[in-house]
Amino acid sequence: MNVFEAIEKLEKVKEFDDKEIDDKIVGVLLYAGSQSISAGNVQEIEFVVVKDDEKKKMLYEASLNQEWVLKAPLNIVVCADLKKISAKYGVRGEVLYSIEDASFAALAIALQAIELGLATYIVQTFDEESVRIALRLPENIRPILIISIGYPKKKVEKERLNFEQISWLDEYGKKIELSYAFQPDRKMNYALLQDILLPKEKRKKLSEKIKEIVRKIKRKS
Repeated sequence: MNVFEAIEKLEKVKEFDDKEIDDKIVGVLLYAGSQSISAGNVQEIEFVVVKDDEKKKMLYEASLNQEWVLKAPLNIVVCADLKKISAKYGVRGEVLYSIEDASFAALAIALQAIELGLATYIVQTFDEESVRIALRLPENIRPILIISIGYPKKKVEKERLNFEQISWLDEYGKKIELSYAFQPDRKMNYALLQDILLPKEKRKKLSEKIKEIVRKIKRKS
């Protein structure tokens, strides 16, 4: 699976299978989040892994009864140490950079999860104080996002705006026209990406090499 495919699968699942997630996979997800972008490399982002049913119920209630929080075998709460980030960047770090960094980390976890065959739903709406109480978070640790993770059970298709409707050239309001070069059609896009990443001549040479290797293997057998 490439990044393009993974992005298309973001938040298309709201129902998860009951299958537990192996701790090795949890470790991979946390590692992905820890390697994400951090303003000034402050690394103020921390993670609370929630598997306990009672804790999940508390998160479910705090998130205004969003079912996937309760049903997912795993939730990762992405938090920011406001004291750490504000020490370097002041108010801007506390109110902006902490949220940006948490979002980068959540996206890294979600994309890694999708590559491993999992599905995710990033929860943005919840009562912050209730989450703080449920997880016993210190005063300087702010919960910013909840990522519900599990094996997919039911997909939900979402309509998205065409990228040309929300993109501008050089200044706001000046339309950028790229539809002649790129259309959101999966087969064409992947072919286009292949052309960009590996020119036709190189693909031809690579194909010839692979065929030669196959012929050698057949002769030996």
